[in-house]
Amino acid sequence: MVVEYRSFRLLASLPRALGAGLRPHVGHAAASMIQEVQRTVPAYGQPLKGVFGKVLVKSVEFAVQHCIDSMGEPALGHEHWIEFYRGRGRIEFTEGRNLDALQDSATIGARVAWRAMHPAVVAAGVDPAVISVAAEAIFAYVDELCATAIEGYQQAQAEAEGAVPVRRRRLLELIAGAPEGAASSIAGLAGGAGWPLPETAAMVALERGPDAADFPADLLGDGVLADLDGPEPYLLTSDPDADLAPLTAKLDGWRAAVSPTVPLVDAPAALRTARRALLLSGPDVPGPIIWCRDHLATLWLLAEDFLAAELARQSLDPFASLSEKQRERLSETLLAWLETRGGAPEIAQRLGVHPQTVRNRLRQLEELFGERLKDADDRLGMQLALRAQRLMRAHRPPEG
Repeated sequence: MVVEYRSFRLLASLPRALGAGLRPHVGHAAASMIQEVQRTVPAYGQPLKGVFGKVLVKSVEFAVQHCIDSMGEPALGHEHWIEFYRGRGRIEFTEGRNLDALQDSATIGARVAWRAMHPAVVAAGVDPAVISVAAEAIFAYVDELCATAIEGYQQAQAEAEGAVPVRRRRLLELIAGAPEGAASSIAGLAGGAGWPLPETAAMVALERGPDAADFPADLLGDGVLADLDGPEPYLLTSDPDADLAPLTAKLDGWRAAVSPTVPLVDAPAALRTARRALLLSGPDVPGPIIWCRDHLATLWLLAEDFLAAELARQSLDPFASLSEKQRERLSETLLAWLETRGGAPEIAQRLGVHPQTVRNRLRQLEELFGERLKDADDRLGMQLALRAQRLMRAHRPPEG
């Protein structure tokens, strides 16, 4: 496919002999251009070594050679030139330079090339009208070379921007999964996603109510990583107080549970804690945002069903032979006594029953537990087991 550029038409209109006469000066012109670009454009001021040096030298030499080859050659194809300079633009983006450096270098290079070749043009007795067209062609060539490179730059930029959400999602998955063995991968993804890697962060578990609107993701700052499409949506934030403040009045049917701020290596455990906190409910958990830091003891007691059950089996085994109703009455009395170590009147007032009822229950507990009620470790085990049972009844949704 032939691509029509104004500069190519102008160059093709020049005498073929002009191109032939200038061809011996290509090397000198290219060397002068490179020297001046390196002197005046800071982005290209580094030594001509490695990939950088090869790309810069080839870009300049190719531009000069192609410009001269195009003189008097209307049938010359330019597809390779177009692809080359689009690729050059992509390289500029990949290496972190902006378009100003590229455009400055092309403009400076064209001026130097014209200055280097102009004596040879004059010496050859070229008609002034032809010289005028040649000058117009060269500067149009520079403009179109820059425009072509900009196309490649912008294409690479768009592709990178499209990849950023994918990288951020993968980064979040990696941090929330097993960061102990993924430090280098996390650091690499963070760099590619343009996300400054924090030392600590909080995990935020989300729960959508049946009539909730879409999550107000537009209120999240750039520093927040989010997975809002999975079955258990969640966020990561290095500054939960600041990042979640705009959400407080906008959750509209959503609930959020915020873990303590922890090192990234502890993010998986933090997310489990936040998800566990979503099970909390009641008057002691107001508002749509649950801050785990306010409920650490409760969350610890709810941490493992198996351990709570095993503690209850060992510490409350005398209740095993009782009916459910008997266990319930004696459990609340035992917990009240363990928490207050008060007498029958105080416990009766707390439970809303008659003091004599409490005395009868305390005698039953003495018969069931005996000397264990005098042992500090046994009492602690009983109290933790009873509190865990009460919390599970209060905060776990009923089955079915």
